[in-house]
This record gives sequence, structure tokens and C-alpha cells, in this order.
Amino acid sequence: MITMEKISTLITKLNNGNNDAFKELYGSGSMTLTKQAIRYSDLIKQFQTSFKHDEGLIFSSPGRTEIGGNHTDHNYGRVLAGAVNLDNVAIAAKNNSNIVRIESVGYPKFEVDLSNLSPNKSEYYSSESLVRGISARLKELGFAIGGFDACIDGGVPKGSGLSSSASFEVLIGAIISELFNNGKLDPVQNAIIGQYAENNFFGKPCGLMDQTACAMGGLITIDFEDPSKPIVKKVNFDFVATGFSLVITDTGGNHADLNDEYASLPSDMKAVAAELGAKVLRQVTLEQVVQIAPKIREKVGDRALLRAYHFLGDNQRVVYQVEALEKNDFKSFLGMVIESGYSSYMYNQNIFPVNNVREQGVSLALALSEMILKGQGAWRVHGGGFAGTIQAFVPQNLLDKYVSTMEHIYGKSSCHNLFIRQKGSVKVEL
Repeated sequence: MITMEKISTLITKLNNGNNDAFKELYGSGSMTLTKQAIRYSDLIKQFQTSFKHDEGLIFSSPGRTEIGGNHTDHNYGRVLAGAVNLDNVAIAAKNNSNIVRIESVGYPKFEVDLSNLSPNKSEYYSSESLVRGISARLKELGFAIGGFDACIDGGVPKGSGLSSSASFEVLIGAIISELFNNGKLDPVQNAIIGQYAENNFFGKPCGLMDQTACAMGGLITIDFEDPSKPIVKKVNFDFVATGFSLVITDTGGNHADLNDEYASLPSDMKAVAAELGAKVLRQVTLEQVVQIAPKIREKVGDRALLRAYHFLGDNQRVVYQVEALEKNDFKSFLGMVIESGYSSYMYNQNIFPVNNVREQGVSLALALSEMILKGQGAWRVHGGGFAGTIQAFVPQNLLDKYVSTMEHIYGKSSCHNLFIRQKGSVKVEL
């Protein structure tokens, strides 16, 4: 049986951010904690004003960062990923109806009638479709669902490469789990349900890395060799103790015309695999690819061959990265981050679109990162590539210089200084 908290009690427990839950989610900086307390307080008051509830539960769902394995998951490869301290926060309560009502800060309120749980193409690419899809799948699996009211503050920036959509999906899963199922939904199942909703109701054929990292929390490695049963393993390593900051820089590129570029990556890789009678590159070896390289060059082209080389290298590199972290060999790990970045640039070729060579924001960000961090940090493309974000591990003595240089080029607030948080998508116990 769930125990709801009175709104007045929740506001008191915020204690200006000076509480253990906030320190675990956001770090120990007093200004950050105060800012989060104001954010939560404003959201709780909005919830009370909009929905007239006197009680509720608070939830937090992190964004994620991809740390190892660039474009490996769609060919059943391995990835290394972590939950970060930018999060989506919600306050929610049952409304004793069959309607889900959600109000997100800065967006129009929407409703989802749970009496209709079928995919609707007119709803594609909307938050409504995700809520409907998650509810439908939970019901199919025997979980209880029902109407609830929620106010959400999206602190994972859209288009940042930190997976705001996956964070939202597992946030909804956590809310339904707590309100109607006594928190019985486990993180991996929550992730798989979120992916199901995104694939079948939202209309996007995504992998499972993003949802799993957001739902699980901490640093994890995922092996997708059997994509229906991914092997998820927590990696025991404390990034905070290294004294390095994990900085994501948004280079501001436009993703609008990149669908063909993104689609070419898995299709090139799978085309190489097909020449060896396999479905995906995880099912072949580098030696096999080299053996039939002349045939691949003629039938599929050199770019596909190079992308296969990247996949097979980066997929194995994840294993070595995990081993280095578990041995506390951070220097070797940083070296492999750089190797992964160079492989993405030279072989995977997902750093700038071939039809617009004038705009190379990601390439420039990587060059600037090398200029400042060479010999002391690490840098690589982050996520899909072509536009968007890069990732850097920056020692504290270079942090101010790094951020000021990147923001001089890409604008104020283009850098996000992050850490790996241990909590995934959870009810927040103040």
C-alpha cells in the first residue's frame, strides 16, 4: 500500500535543498541544492494549483550519457553508459478516473484516456503516445494501470544528446509502478516497456541503451547480443573521486535533415554482415570481413567496410574500458575514450554530414577539445553524431578554460558539467 505525502510536508522536507536525497541526486554544491529546492517547490505548488491535490509523490528520472560503444547497439553490440545529474522531476497522485492528465513546465497540458490503448498514427512523436504505449504494455504484462495527475519539470534538455525522451518514458513507468503496483516494476523491465512504447506508439525505431541507463542509474554496461534479453551489468567505479568533470557540449547543429545520415549507419553495417550471411555485425569477425573485403568494396562500398571496422573495434573496446574502470585504471580508460572518438571520426564517419561540409560544429568542438585537453583529458563524439553534442573528461585545473573556450564558440550555457548519479528513475524519499 502506498503512503502519500501531504503537500505541506513535502515543501517542509525540501529544507532549502539540505537533505540527503538531493545530495545523492545533485551533488553537494550549496547553490545547486538551493536551486533544486526552488525548482521542486515551484513544481509542487503548480501541482496543487492545477490539480487541487493535497497529497502526492515525487519522482526523478535522469538523463544518460553514452561513454563507450558509439553506434554499436543497433548491430547487437556492447555499450557503456551512465545516468547523469540532469533529470526530469514529477509530482503525481491518483485521480480515481481512467484519464491521465499531465502538465509539463512550458508545455500545454494533455490528457490520455486509458480506455483506448491502441497505437494512433496521428499521435506519433508526442508525449501522449508514450503514456498510452507504456500503459498499454504494462496492462498486457499484468500490471495495474489507472488515471493519475502529474506535473513534470523537464531538466534534461531536448536535443542535448542526453536522452530526454527515454528519461520521460521511464519516469512514467516509475510513476505507474509506485501509484498502482507498489513499486514492483524492476528497472530493466521499465526500460524495455519504454522502448516498446517508443517503437510502437511514438513511431521511432530506437535501441534499448537510453532507457536502460536512465532506469538503472549509475554506470552500466549492456550487451545486446540477444536484444530481447540484454545483459545489464553495473560497473563499480566512482567517477566523482577522479577529480574529472564530465562535460557535454551542445554544438547547436540542426538535426532536421539528418534522418538519411542516421539511417545509413545501421544499414551500411548490416549490408556488410549480409555479405557473410549474418543479420548484424555482432555475428561476424574482423578476420571474416577482411577475407571478403574485395567483394564488399564492389557490392556495398568502402564506407560500409570502414563502418564495419569501427563497429568491431568499438564493440571490443567497451570490454577493455570496463576492465580498466574495474581495475581503477582511469588513465587507460581515458586513452580508450580518445581511441573511440578517433574511430568514430575516421571510420564510422558520423562527425559531419557529407551534404553540408561548411557546417562542422562537432568537428570543431573535437579540435578545440584536443587543443586544450591533449595529454590530460579525453574527448569524443557523443551519441548519434553529425550534429549535436560532444563529450569530454576534463581535469579540474582545466575546467574553467575548457568551458569558457567552448562557450565562446557555441554560446553561453552550451556546456553541461555533469557527474554520474547512482539513482535511476525513482520515487524521491525526502
